[in-house]
Order: sequence, then C-alpha cells, then structure tokens
Amino acid sequence: MMEGRAMLRWAAMRVAPSLMFALASACTLVGCALIHHDTAPVAEISAAQITLADDIHLAHEGWPSARWWTRYQDPQLDALIEQALTSSPTIAIARSRVSEARAQVELIRAGTDLQVSGRAAVDRARVSGNGFLSAYSTNNPGLGATGPWYTTGLVGVDGRLSIDIWGKDRAQVEAAIGEQNANRASEAAAELEISTDVVRLYYAIQTTYASLDLLRQAREIAAFVKETHAARYARGLEGEALEQQAEASVLLVDRRLASTEQQITQSREALRALVGADAHTLPAIDPRPLPSPAASLPASLSYELLARRPDLQALRWYVQSSFDTIDAAKASFYPSFDIAAFIGFDALHLSDLFLHTSHEINLIPGLYLPIFDSGKLNANLHRARSVSDALIDQYNQAVLNAVRDVAQAASRLQDIEQETTLQTGKIATVVFLQDSADARYARGIADKTTAQEAREPVITEQLSLVELNGQAIDQEVALVRALGGGYCSDAPADPAPR
Repeated sequence: MMEGRAMLRWAAMRVAPSLMFALASACTLVGCALIHHDTAPVAEISAAQITLADDIHLAHEGWPSARWWTRYQDPQLDALIEQALTSSPTIAIARSRVSEARAQVELIRAGTDLQVSGRAAVDRARVSGNGFLSAYSTNNPGLGATGPWYTTGLVGVDGRLSIDIWGKDRAQVEAAIGEQNANRASEAAAELEISTDVVRLYYAIQTTYASLDLLRQAREIAAFVKETHAARYARGLEGEALEQQAEASVLLVDRRLASTEQQITQSREALRALVGADAHTLPAIDPRPLPSPAASLPASLSYELLARRPDLQALRWYVQSSFDTIDAAKASFYPSFDIAAFIGFDALHLSDLFLHTSHEINLIPGLYLPIFDSGKLNANLHRARSVSDALIDQYNQAVLNAVRDVAQAASRLQDIEQETTLQTGKIATVVFLQDSADARYARGIADKTTAQEAREPVITEQLSLVELNGQAIDQEVALVRALGGGYCSDAPADPAPR
C-alpha cells in the first residue's frame, strides 16, 4: 500500500458536529498510513560486563568526592582549577550548548501551545471583467459594486491550537528535554576533563621540579669530579682520558638539566592554554613536595558506574531522546487535530472596515489524516529507529570503554605500587654503599672523590623513584576520571525502549 498524506478540513459553521465525528472516526479506522518494518530496539549492555577482574586489589574507600582535588591540600592547585572552570574556552563552549539546548526546549514547547497573532492588511486591486468576481468589475451600486478598483481592508486576531491526542507534541518536547539534559551532562564531562587535565599537568610540573633539584645535585657532583680529575691531570697524576670522561659526565647532566627546564616551560604553556590564561594571568607555580598517592576503588562498580560517569549519562540522555523521537515519528501516522479562529473586521471598501456589519468571526476545526505519502512517514520512522540503535551501540561501547579505563588505571597503579616498593629497596642498597664510602672517607681510607661518586647512583635511583611517584599521581588522577570524578546523576537508570 502506498502511504501519503492528505488533508481534510471542515468549517464548523457548515458541517454538523455529528457528521464531522462520523467522518473523523471512519478516516481514523480505515484511512491511516500503516507502519511497516519497524524493528525492536538494540539491547543495552548487561550488568555482568560492568565488573572488574578479580586480580585488581586496590583499597575500597568509595567513590571520588565532588571536589576530589582538594585532598592534595595544595592552594596553588585549587586556584588553577577554579580559574580553569571559570575561564576555559572548552567550558564556555559546553555552557553555550546547554543554553542553546534550553532555548530549543522553550521553542518547541511554545510551538505546542495556543498561538495568537494580530493581522492587518490593505489591498488595492482591480477586478477582472472576465474572472470569478466579474460582477464587481462594473459600477453597480445595487450590488455594492464600485469597480473595477477596490481598496479592501482586513484587521483582526488569528488563533490556532493543536490538540495533541496521540502525544506527538509531548514526545517532541521530551526529546528536546533529553538533549538538554545530555548537554548538561556533557558540561559536567567537560569540567571533569578540564580538572583532571589541570591536575595531571600541575603534578607533571611538580615532578619535573623534583627531578630538576636532583639533577642539580648531580651537576655539583659531576663538576667536583671533573675538577678533581683536571687537577690530577695537570699534575701528571692521571691520564687525559679520565678528565675527558668527567667532562662528558658534566655535559650529559647539563643536557638533562636543559631538557628538564624545557619540559617545565612546555607544561606551563599547556596549562596556560588549558585554563584560558594569558602570559600575565597564570598564577605562579612554586615547587611543592609530591603528595603520597592514595588511590582506591569502590567496593563494586556494576550499574552505579553508569550514574557516576557524566559522559555515559550524556549518552543515556541522547538514547532517551531518541526513544521520544521514535514516539513522535509513530504519532505522525495518526490523525492530528487543530482549531483555527479569526476575529476581526473585513470589508470590500476600506471606508466600511470598522462598521459593525464588517465584523467577522471564523472558527475552523481541522483534521489532518495521513493517507498517501509515498513512504515518507515510514522513512522518517526508520531513520529515527536507526539513529536510536546507533546511539545504543555507541552507549554500549562507551560503557565497555569506561570499565576498561577503570581496570587499566587500577592495574597500572598496582604495578607502580610494586615497582615503587622494589625501587625503595634498591635505593636503600645504594644508600648503604654511599654511607660506607662516606665512612671510609671520614676515616681517611678513601678520598673525597670516591665519596662523591658514591652519591651518583643514589641520585640516579632517586630520580627513578620521583618518576614513579609522578606516574602514580598521574594514574591516580586517571582513575578518578574513569570513576566520574564525584559526578552523580539523578537520571533514571534505565530509559524505557520503544
């Protein structure tokens, strides 16, 4: 059967209400376009797939708090995040989208209510002597004809009200509200992304500061050793090779110092762009001791992860909106009703416009019934269903990615914790060797150069430990981000598929 859309309209002043009801009922029963080939929605992901492997054993202390970064007790960091959440262009874009979505909801909702507008028109026209109104093309006062030229006038108020019997308008409003809520969740996701990026960059700078301090100590040792070998070479006590080797060690440390200082500059510039600051408004970042990582996992993830991740909630609201769009597409297959009205004045001669006899009232109930539309309605429904299925698939993949993010961050934290324990033991060993060299120097058994050189392995291993601590903080922040960073949605857990 070919579908299409035909329009039937009755003027209430001319059609009896009983006849109108009979015609509407008959058309509703036998004349509607039919829904063909609509499919069931794609299934959403199961709870069994929102769990972690049993070999991840971090402490269980619950979900991150809303202002999770304050646990580091660093006013510098707090100020940077506050500035980022206020001034970042990314946040401004997200908030603009929320405002746009809110306006769209208001626009759609306003379109479903009573519409009233004023209307006024003046028409200067010449009537054709061979047309439908040819009687008015002559001057015949008996007929009220003063042709062929007329200046007609109309002034009044138009009104129209749609009667949403099948819920099409309500579904369109709900779909717009769903998109608005999705944009709100996306704003929260942007805030989480910005805050975690700020923390990661900030502690990358602090880690580099800590490395820089150790490298400067290594530079002092290398310079002392170089001077010692240079003096011995000058006295003929050593060959030139040892002096050149010491010089190479100094140059190597200098290169690492230059590279490390450049890393600080690059990280500061990245942080400046992230918080939306110019060269003069980025607060000073002074060196601070690295905090001890204290990452933890909730006792159970399951479906609670879905409410804690703003990006997942945004997708859920898009899915919910797609279901409402499907409802609106289905409602388009059924008759729609409206009532149009006009109250005002209409006159053939402008001079008669505001006479009592020119008063006009029109009340026009209307019925619009889809009958033949060449498949347009079914194509629209198929498109809405396809978009919805794609969103569900996207949501399912995002859930799997979220679980993967948590698992990877937690697993990496466990690995870093084990590496840190081993590295701490290694440092204890080289510190023992350094202490032994210092003791021999104090007793006069070894020279100062030997004691200084014994410090180099300690600094090297401490640099490795600083790097591990920086990685641990970075992965801790990654875990906070994977767990939603304190976000918690009030949205329904399971949108009802249609």
